[in-house]
Amino acid sequence: MSSPEILADTAAGHARAAALLRQGALVALPTETVYGLAADATNDAAVAAIFAAKGRPAFNPLIVHVTGLAAAERIAEVSDEARALAGAFWPGPLTLVLPLKPGHGLSPLVTAGLPTVALRVPAHPAMQAVLRAAGCPVAAPSANPSGRISATTAEHVIAGLGDKVAAVLDTGPCTVGVESTILAPGPAATRLLREGGLPREAIEPLTGSLIGDTTPGAKVEAPGQLASHYAPRAPLHLGGAPQPGEITVGFGTTGGDLTLSSAGDLHEAAASLFAVLHTADALAAARGAPAIRVAAIPEKGLGRAINDRLRRAGAPRHRCA
Repeated sequence: MSSPEILADTAAGHARAAALLRQGALVALPTETVYGLAADATNDAAVAAIFAAKGRPAFNPLIVHVTGLAAAERIAEVSDEARALAGAFWPGPLTLVLPLKPGHGLSPLVTAGLPTVALRVPAHPAMQAVLRAAGCPVAAPSANPSGRISATTAEHVIAGLGDKVAAVLDTGPCTVGVESTILAPGPAATRLLREGGLPREAIEPLTGSLIGDTTPGAKVEAPGQLASHYAPRAPLHLGGAPQPGEITVGFGTTGGDLTLSSAGDLHEAAASLFAVLHTADALAAARGAPAIRVAAIPEKGLGRAINDRLRRAGAPRHRCA
């Protein structure tokens, strides 16, 4: 089994990543949120390779990463509401679900046949450099096997995907650590489709009160809506009293085998979440632990996104992405 090519965070590394994308290869790229499994979003075969590498169901759409608002406008209809959000929070951990334009050029696999597309302008300088050099929109779900813990380091990518990816651009750990917030802006209200790295407290002064996801339970409108997601191999429980033999993950004054943040800092907890879950899962396997138990996290700010990931990680298992 061959190993992926490891690319340095240099101009040469960025150029090599872009060249591989143009050739139709899969490249793991860093963003401020998590590492993404990237492919040319206009290349049917390359996008299909994402679904195959992850074992991701074809009904689950992908986020498309672009360099800026002008690039987004070539793909989707950008309303005044969406433009205001983009002006405030792009580049950054915000994804907008917008109506597709005719002639958008994306592979239909990207949108899972929906009339909308999920678009993001990432803030990570290396990702931006690769996007500019590649000259194409890039589909990039999290770089991990479907339904498993998201990757926030190059090592996580390699452990999860191995030679299914041609190369990994290694820039160290991701700074935000949880995936982007997903919004569907509308003239009457903005819907929150997924909690993420941009907390609602930052958004609502611009939009007014966000309304919850109104997508019917059987329908997926954006990534991250499946009930079971981000899962370690060991069962995971959120809150409650630890049981004998469990691997415990603390927060603040609640100690444990590991901690998301001993200081009780939600930003630190978000940034460390997936790395801690990877470590906890390895400990559980080594010790034969019956489960992982994570201390309760405050339901505010980034705590909402952390709890969303933990609830999905602990949900009954089925094949997901």
